[in-house]
Amino acid sequence: MVVMRKLRSNKFLEEDILKHIGLKQRLENRFTFHSNPMWQEIIQITWPAFIELVMSTLFGMVDMMMVGRLSPAAIAAVGLTNQPVRLLMAIFAAVNIGTTTLVAWNIGAKNLKNARSVTRQILVINTILGIIMGALGVLSARPIIRFMGAKPDTIDTATLYFQIVASGLIFQAVTMGITASLRGAGETKIPMLYNVGSNLLNVFGNYVLIYGKFGFPQLGVAGAAISTTCSMLIACLIGLYVIYFSRQSKITLKFKDDYRLNPDIVKKVFSIGLPAAMEQFVLQSGLILFARTVSSLGTSSFAAHQIGLNISGLSFSPSMAFGVAATTLVGQSLGANEEDKAERYAQVIHKLAISVSGFIGLMYFLFSHQLAHLYTSDFAVAAMAGTVLKILALGLPGQSTQLSLSGALRGAGDTMYPLYASMLGIWVFRVFMAYVFVVIFHWGLIGAWIAFALDQYTRSLVIYFRFRSGKWKNIRSRVEKPKFS
Repeated sequence: MVVMRKLRSNKFLEEDILKHIGLKQRLENRFTFHSNPMWQEIIQITWPAFIELVMSTLFGMVDMMMVGRLSPAAIAAVGLTNQPVRLLMAIFAAVNIGTTTLVAWNIGAKNLKNARSVTRQILVINTILGIIMGALGVLSARPIIRFMGAKPDTIDTATLYFQIVASGLIFQAVTMGITASLRGAGETKIPMLYNVGSNLLNVFGNYVLIYGKFGFPQLGVAGAAISTTCSMLIACLIGLYVIYFSRQSKITLKFKDDYRLNPDIVKKVFSIGLPAAMEQFVLQSGLILFARTVSSLGTSSFAAHQIGLNISGLSFSPSMAFGVAATTLVGQSLGANEEDKAERYAQVIHKLAISVSGFIGLMYFLFSHQLAHLYTSDFAVAAMAGTVLKILALGLPGQSTQLSLSGALRGAGDTMYPLYASMLGIWVFRVFMAYVFVVIFHWGLIGAWIAFALDQYTRSLVIYFRFRSGKWKNIRSRVEKPKFS
């Protein structure tokens, strides 16, 4: 009996020791997780992307404020062109998502040569696509603007703006390719610098050309378009300088390198990126139909709608930055065959995204009307825009979930589920329900933005459950690796 008691006592002691060791290990892991490499990497990649996107959004807001001082019709004219231009650029998403993912995998696998090879291919592809999309935009501007539901007082102005901006799409395409590659390498600081710099010059150009300062003619909305196109060119030139001459990046290229298209790389890029391109097509086409529904409410409502969309970009930016970090870090972790680490990165990034969006939502709710008055002196337009921002604030948790976790799925090459989520959320809820709320129920602009909030939560649920399934961790291994040159 004594022996049995001792054995039982020893057994309990061993269990206590094991529990203590397990608890200690968990605490050590948690401390390391929060204090050292993982958090540092997340912040290191996220903050430049965050600054870049936020500053770009703020500059876009200032741009719209400058245009807004001309008239509500000017706001509507610029707003009518935003979705069509983005639709033309949707094809670039196929290239850029595929680029970021492939570069991240190769960086994780310590294969810098292959990462550079991907970048060369992307520059060629985006140059070709930029020329095609730009020409298409210039030639089809007026029919597109008419399709968008432009009123007679905005058609000519919107068409001219569209044509000028479309002519600069080739510069934007090349810049986006460079940015995608640098992000895949985890180098988000460099794109931040040249994109913020070009946007700053755009604001100055707006001031000069919209209002006719320093001896320049007063060009109004056309001046804003010219300034935007010039800023695209400047960002493109700086990006090219970085990868060809500066030697500040891992992604360095030479003019004497082989720029012939590699079918294996092209196939791989599009196999990953084509669902992302389709997602962008779904998103932008849905936004066009959504905009048509709103434009039927009249110029004032549409102006308020555009103010809401413009300010909402500020809420997109943090979550998109976390999505960039998730794509990079999940992709690099999977490239190094560290699936558990990839999942931990995604979980932390998601929590951070939720926290930041919650704070922004609170600010929108409290200061909605003050923000709206920055855009217009028209009290009716400002009041409608203020209400829109309150509804937007309620949709931000869903938005942050779907943007941050979609980034994680893209880093794994799992780009189909973000597409499924967008198809369900955009076309069923944002487009169809907006039509029902606005046209059938007569809820006006409020109804359209309720549909917006429903869209965000629908997409977030699809993405969240896909992530929780863990199946995304096996996507990369099922895709044949390309042959690099």
